[in-house]
Amino acid sequence: MNAQDVNLSNCDREPIHQLGQIQPFGALIAVNSDWFVAHRSCNLSVIFGEGKDVEVGESLSRLVSPSALERLRSGAAALSLDDQVERLFALSLFGDEQLFDCALHTSGDFTVIEIERHVDGDLDRQLAVLRPIMSRLEKKTDVETLADEAARQLRHSLQIDRVMVYRFRDDLSGEVIAEAKREDLEAFHGLRYPKSDIPNQARALYVRNRFRIISDVESAPVPIEPGVSFDGEPLDLSMSTLRAVSPIHIEYLKNMGVGASLSISIIIGGKLWGLFACHHYGPKLLPYSHRTAAELFSELFSLVLDRVIARQSSERREVGRKIHDRLMRDIAAGTSLASSLPTLDAVIQQAIPHDGASIFVEDAYDSRGSAPNEEEFRALVPSLNSAATSRLLQSDALAERLPRAERFADRAAGALVIPVSRSPRDYLVLWRKPLTQTVAWAGNPEKPVESGPNGDRLTPRKSFEAWRETVEGRAEKWSDAELDIAEGLRVTLLEIILRLTDEAVAERAKAQQQQELLIAELNHRVRNILNLIRGLISQSKNDARDIESFVDIVGGRVSSLASAHDNITKGNWSHAPFSGLIESESNAYLAGKADRLALQGPEAMIAPEAYTVLALVMHEMVTNSAKYGSLSDRSGALDVTVHRGDNDDLHIRWTERDGPPVKPPTRRGFGSTIIERSIPYELGGEAKVDFALSGLSAEFRVPGSYVEWRSTAETKAAVAERKESGHSSDLKRVPESVLLVEDSMIIALDAEDCLKELGVETVRIESSVAAALDALANKEPSLAILDYNLGRENSEPVAKVLREKGIPFWLATGYGEMQERSGELGAAGMLTKPYGKDELVDLLSAFGAAASAPN
Repeated sequence: MNAQDVNLSNCDREPIHQLGQIQPFGALIAVNSDWFVAHRSCNLSVIFGEGKDVEVGESLSRLVSPSALERLRSGAAALSLDDQVERLFALSLFGDEQLFDCALHTSGDFTVIEIERHVDGDLDRQLAVLRPIMSRLEKKTDVETLADEAARQLRHSLQIDRVMVYRFRDDLSGEVIAEAKREDLEAFHGLRYPKSDIPNQARALYVRNRFRIISDVESAPVPIEPGVSFDGEPLDLSMSTLRAVSPIHIEYLKNMGVGASLSISIIIGGKLWGLFACHHYGPKLLPYSHRTAAELFSELFSLVLDRVIARQSSERREVGRKIHDRLMRDIAAGTSLASSLPTLDAVIQQAIPHDGASIFVEDAYDSRGSAPNEEEFRALVPSLNSAATSRLLQSDALAERLPRAERFADRAAGALVIPVSRSPRDYLVLWRKPLTQTVAWAGNPEKPVESGPNGDRLTPRKSFEAWRETVEGRAEKWSDAELDIAEGLRVTLLEIILRLTDEAVAERAKAQQQQELLIAELNHRVRNILNLIRGLISQSKNDARDIESFVDIVGGRVSSLASAHDNITKGNWSHAPFSGLIESESNAYLAGKADRLALQGPEAMIAPEAYTVLALVMHEMVTNSAKYGSLSDRSGALDVTVHRGDNDDLHIRWTERDGPPVKPPTRRGFGSTIIERSIPYELGGEAKVDFALSGLSAEFRVPGSYVEWRSTAETKAAVAERKESGHSSDLKRVPESVLLVEDSMIIALDAEDCLKELGVETVRIESSVAAALDALANKEPSLAILDYNLGRENSEPVAKVLREKGIPFWLATGYGEMQERSGELGAAGMLTKPYGKDELVDLLSAFGAAASAPN
């Protein structure tokens, strides 16, 4: 190795999965698809006994008994997934009393069989021990205590000298976060290890092959012959248990005084989170049954750890919510955000510790604590403005990224930059002072090269005593939990800015900031809805006979989703009544037949996350009944009965009667899948459909966690309210002409169609203030509908002319704050976006009532 090449990247290039050797505690045979031997380890007779050997090119049947060969073939046939390992325990290879444990996996064109002598040990007993262990682990609520308990339990189970939980950090270095050991051993807990200790290719292997054993560092490896295949390729041992170990790693372990080791991967979300690193200070060969149980333990531990991490994330969101609530409560209306810095700083300090804070809003700067002065901060603004929009910026050494920050690095080295607007860019910045930090490394990580008589060579560290590195000019890192809270704070501050901006420029600024807030909060919901619609379109193609029926099917399902969405958004995304869902479906699909549908039982209020699921199911049931069931003729009827079950579960009984004879479907379409699987799959409930000859019946159960129940009095009041608010197309007086000022073409065209369906003869559409004023100068309409926010302008000039001319008008807007302004502008009412035909009926009814009233 040339001197210039001697560095830790050599480890990344070492072919550790193709060393051509195995450890001597087992034997290896690789066979081709015809079960002829392609590779073999040179110790078959040592493992099997004298006279029991097979040469390369011979059939494996010459060595093992027919029954053993049959079991091996069956095991190989079960290898259907990538990186799958099939295990066979206590196998009599030669038809005698000698038993072996075998592990089979595929490697390229070969099936690799790894064979070890069987050691008496009850695998079922080993697995049974896992149950009480996992019960103890599931009681832990944080990562540290969970890791401590897991290390203790694993050491007790394996009877090994040391078990460490080794967690990878963001920079790929590792840290021992938990340890269980012999009392006489030096503690490694809290030590850091450089990323070079585990090369990149080793990390990749840890993801594929969870378990790695080194039974004896002093044992000589056994070669595999031939070293390369007929095609010139070495045998890939990535999934091998017996795979020999890199000489550098063996030297590493010897330097630590370790005689045997186990490494068990901890994988979260398909990524390597950490390892159980197990050391024994002498040879240690665990029976294959123990290793199998330990591997299963790691998989179960990973699931528990994933839940703990998810729970901690949820707790962080709750902290963020409390910060949101307190800031919204404590910051007085009318106070500028910059003036509220003392309040902001005190509240945020409780969740994100910091030494200083700066706020830069509308080109005004203020600061508290250890922070740059105004001149120093303004020097950073161009660089901050060049960063990605609406993204947190964080650093523990800002001067390394922005050289101008060097001017105040002695006061504020770490920065968490929270952008709170887009144009102009406004910021809240939290600062941390520089610290003199000490990192405890397991030996000096920067001295891997030694000189010798044959030149420089790469060598692992020989000292693993704590080597302390002093780091200056850096602040304490911002943790993942703090960054999560800061992201929630960013959205909160957007909302605060909307409340506190000066009224002289408030409306335009509010509209822009509100859009960003809505995008931040609704992006996830909209994406889910679009994915759901895409899935409906894709799955519905198999139910359609032609393009017309496809349009009808998809249109019906999407309309059902839209109706469900309207019902839950009317209550500000809160629980909505089940009876309203049934009424929506009956109105849409059972014109003239609604009296044949009877709904009985108490009122169940359905949570938003369950409402759309239930809406799709009820849509399919009503549609099928109208097409094929009891509502498809003149005599049938449908009874829908609701009752409250245990745990407040919602039980729905669907009964069709007096209709045509029922025939079970000859094929199962997507509609059947929606009916039978949506509620069980998405809500954890139940669905059962019975195609009885006398009429279809079905039963559905929705868990109580998605349901709120109304009292009888509340149910009657709600029904009466819906009847009173019911829309009627029998309008007493309809305006002859309407001026519609709207900058969205799709919304304008939809509103025009609705108005004309309701009897308005002339609808004039304009998209700007200038065009609307020209239209008023040419001909006065009977009524006007104004979208308040028209791109870069608002419609207040149009409202002023309408008020002067005495023409009634309604303001259309998606912002609830406009309710207060509508009276100031002289509007007759508000039309909240999104609006449709029902809302326009109400508007025209109010217009007609006002026009008919005596002066």
